[in-house]
Amino acid sequence: MNVNHYIGFDVHKKSVSYCVKTGDGRIVEEGKLSATRQALRRWAQQRTEPWHGAMEATLFSGWIYDALKPYAAELQMGHPAMMKAIGASKKKNDRLDARKTADLVRCNLLPACYVAPVEIRELRRLLRYRNVVVAQAVRMKNKMSGLLMEVGAPYNKQRLHGKQYFSELLDQLEEVPESVKDLLRLSRTTLEAFEAMQQQLMARLRQDPLLTARVKLLTGIGGVGIVTALTWVLEVGEPRRFSSIAHAVSYCGLTAALVSSADKQQRGPISKQRNAHLQTMLIEAAKLAPRWNPQLAAVHTRELARGHRNRATLAVARKLVAYLLAVDKSAQPFEVRAPAAQEPERVA
Repeated sequence: MNVNHYIGFDVHKKSVSYCVKTGDGRIVEEGKLSATRQALRRWAQQRTEPWHGAMEATLFSGWIYDALKPYAAELQMGHPAMMKAIGASKKKNDRLDARKTADLVRCNLLPACYVAPVEIRELRRLLRYRNVVVAQAVRMKNKMSGLLMEVGAPYNKQRLHGKQYFSELLDQLEEVPESVKDLLRLSRTTLEAFEAMQQQLMARLRQDPLLTARVKLLTGIGGVGIVTALTWVLEVGEPRRFSSIAHAVSYCGLTAALVSSADKQQRGPISKQRNAHLQTMLIEAAKLAPRWNPQLAAVHTRELARGHRNRATLAVARKLVAYLLAVDKSAQPFEVRAPAAQEPERVA
């Protein structure tokens, strides 16, 4: 690739600082741009030399990356935690950060991270929003139960959120302040709105042609439901970017941190450098999957016999990652393979 300039960007909500360097490290240009699509495109169109740029992955980086990508010979995003470790110094400002990023690109030392296609990122945003809606619905259900407990009202916990039972309950409440009844009605209305929102979002995701084939294959794995499959597809993006199962398991946050020094190794708690959305979904799925998948049930039983329930759940989650990765990479239906037959021992 014939690149003459290397550009580092330091992105913020309202501004983007940049530094342009040549291959030998000489600064050609520095400046600050307004963080708008028009300003960024105008600046990019004025570049006369082919350039390779990079920026740190932040909340604001996605749309800036999309705006600049068509004009660059290559544009990358850097892993924020690794870039912070590499570029740590006593003095820090936007201009210096842009210079350091340009140097990382120029020296081919940038800890680049995967950037999913625009279509996948848009669908991922829908799924994450749906997860927020579900979480808020759960909080509202808990609040309704709390209101009833505060005033000492008897109720059936399993039936509380049924529409007919809730209506009957309100009519039967005695010695309950009217304000509490009003709050319960308001909570019920909000809960129904949350439910309608999440159903609408799920219907849109189910019908999207980019996801249909992959999700159908993944739900063929016993214990993998539609939400787990959608989360895997949209958070992983391209499964072939994982070179091994261990790489995928680490990305999902299912491995312990490892500190190795002087021939000594020490395992810590589960690492926080992970995809939190995938980690949460896989652990929740691992608690239920053994009911529908004999292979996962065997893994859970084996680990549970060692006396630690949480480790058994983690073992099931790791096995789920192996199944999901194999099916997604091969684009073939899930199939349980019989263990290879062992050769009989030869008698001398």
